[in-house]
Amino acid sequence: MARDIQLKERWEKIVHLLSQKFADGETLDIDAIIYLVGVQEFGRFDRKFKKDEKINLMHIAVCRLLEPFGFYEFDYQDEEGWPHYKIKEQLPPLKAGEQSILMKEAIVEYFLEKKIVS
Repeated sequence: MARDIQLKERWEKIVHLLSQKFADGETLDIDAIIYLVGVQEFGRFDRKFKKDEKINLMHIAVCRLLEPFGFYEFDYQDEEGWPHYKIKEQLPPLKAGEQSILMKEAIVEYFLEKKIVS
């Protein structure tokens, strides 16, 4: 139970921090945070992205976020700088709520690793 409380507190801290920085205080949802992780991992902040590129950024983020859990592994970076991952293990079938918890845990771990939250 204490782990759930800690996850909730850290998640709220991340949402608040990113919402203040990137959305003028309007609360960002999990998809927006995943997108921001994708942009961070791609490392190109000087451009606007097309719709298909935004989807690719979210895919990069999901792969990177789930990499420490053993589901993906970084494979290579292409000539345009896009990271590519390979599947190590299929994700188990998860209900929507379980998916949300897994992604929140992964996002919290990512921000802990980057030392953005503690």
